[in-house]
Amino acid sequence: MKSTGSWYSVLADNGQVYPARLRGKFKIKGLKVTNPVAVGDHVTVKEENDEENTAVITEILPRENYIIRKSTRKAHHGHILAANIDQAVLIVTLVFPRTSLGFIDRFLVSAESFRIPALLVFNKSDVLDEDQQELQAAIMDLYERIGYRSLSISALNAEDVNQLSEHLAGNVSLFSGHSGVGKSTILNQIHPDIEQKTSEVSTFANKGVHTTTYAEMFQIEDQTFVIDTPGIKELGLMDINEGELRDYFPEMRALLGECKFYDCTHVHEPGCAVRQAVEANEIDESRYYSYLSMLQDEDSHR
Repeated sequence: MKSTGSWYSVLADNGQVYPARLRGKFKIKGLKVTNPVAVGDHVTVKEENDEENTAVITEILPRENYIIRKSTRKAHHGHILAANIDQAVLIVTLVFPRTSLGFIDRFLVSAESFRIPALLVFNKSDVLDEDQQELQAAIMDLYERIGYRSLSISALNAEDVNQLSEHLAGNVSLFSGHSGVGKSTILNQIHPDIEQKTSEVSTFANKGVHTTTYAEMFQIEDQTFVIDTPGIKELGLMDINEGELRDYFPEMRALLGECKFYDCTHVHEPGCAVRQAVEANEIDESRYYSYLSMLQDEDSHR
């Protein structure tokens, strides 16, 4: 449920939460990560029979999926945001702070790489002027057209929050987004027992102030869990190569086999169906530029 340094909170089958630590060193095969155990992991624990009611994690069970980002502290290592999740919820704001389309696309590619359904939640709809509302509607339409569910909400509106809660029922949902987008405010509204600290967006560069410092899972109902993650400034992609990247853009995947060359990178080859679709406005330019930007990232890390 939570990891703070060397201690973990583990929810056992009997409903009890144990403070637990790892036995020995765990290395996940073929994966260089800064956190061997992530929130959402299924583990086996053994009680220690001490006064504090602590336990030892003896086994980490195989993961169905996970969302990973490049570690900000250790080169060539990843940091797992959460494991075994049913859907990834990205909280997006067009003002205070502004979420870029490039950031949204990187998040969606991370989710696609593990076939995790994604939900885009556009928060702070109550502070948008007319032009901003039109822009948000156009952006939501762009993502809806390629198959991503999008909601427009205000975290301060109970009806809006109830609408979001319906999408969470029966799932383990990861909540992510920049600092300051209202993630903690939304979670506090979803369930009264979640008391995440919130803070104002600093006016300097309109950036949010980090209030969540580590990922934490909360149980909303019997089979409904939400995971709050620290605000992310950048989302560096991990373990995605050039050949796979194009498959994680649904609108490019739909044109599979239509390019002149079977291994087309959609960058410079003649007879490229994807570039033709961009020119014909069938694939949005912003999505194509996001793809090129991610390709460049991969090249620079080789």
